[in-house]
Amino acid sequence: MNKMIKYGYLTATASLLMLACNAGNTKHDQGQHAVLDSSVQEGFVAMLDSNTLKGWEGDSSYWRMESGILIGEIKADAEPLKNNTFLIWKGGEPGDFVLKSGFRISADGNSGINYRSERFGNLPYALKGYQADIDGRHLYTGQNYEERNRTTLAYRGQQTEIPNPTAGESGASKGNAWSTLIVRDTLATATQLADAVKVGDWNEIEIVAKGNKLSHYINGKLISEVVDNDKQHRKQSGLIGVQVHVGPPMKIEYKDMKIKILD
Repeated sequence: MNKMIKYGYLTATASLLMLACNAGNTKHDQGQHAVLDSSVQEGFVAMLDSNTLKGWEGDSSYWRMESGILIGEIKADAEPLKNNTFLIWKGGEPGDFVLKSGFRISADGNSGINYRSERFGNLPYALKGYQADIDGRHLYTGQNYEERNRTTLAYRGQQTEIPNPTAGESGASKGNAWSTLIVRDTLATATQLADAVKVGDWNEIEIVAKGNKLSHYINGKLISEVVDNDKQHRKQSGLIGVQVHVGPPMKIEYKDMKIKILD
């Protein structure tokens, strides 16, 4: 029988990392992001407990903590998933924030970090909302995919705008992408995108959500960016969760996950 876990809220006072007195400014320059060393950053809150799933809610058949590493896994002898399942953070529903995390994923893995999301229907631990995609073959890692809603809002290497719909033109999902998205710029070549990810090794993902601009970085490289002007569908705040996707046996690992709420 699956064991469901429900832990208490992670409080900022218990987990606030006051890492330094002086924090530098981040820089955006042709898709590059000057990622500051964690020792000089302040205002981040640790999201993971060392050895428990405290502060999160999900199905412990698929999620566990081991020595500070959050592991989501579909084992070869496990019953196949019928729906994507999320481990949901119970620390609030932030709007504007910076989230950073190390991740490592198996070759057949399919995961991602959802944010500004809401629970979906009556399915257990299902979320609907923006997702910074992560996959083991890194064909999609870093793209912006809106789970259970508008589907792809920006592929890897795209800077896009989602326009506010006019009467009778609300948009639709076509070919697993939102039909009204406009590509405003190209952030990198295919080779540059491939070089941005270390296959089979630890990488860092960073999500910057500020107003209607949603930016995804991998190892300091801007991989996708969406300016969401769609007032009908966009969300300004919501839940954060990490995903195990329906499919073959897989393993996703997250470490050093932290969040900074922006003013």
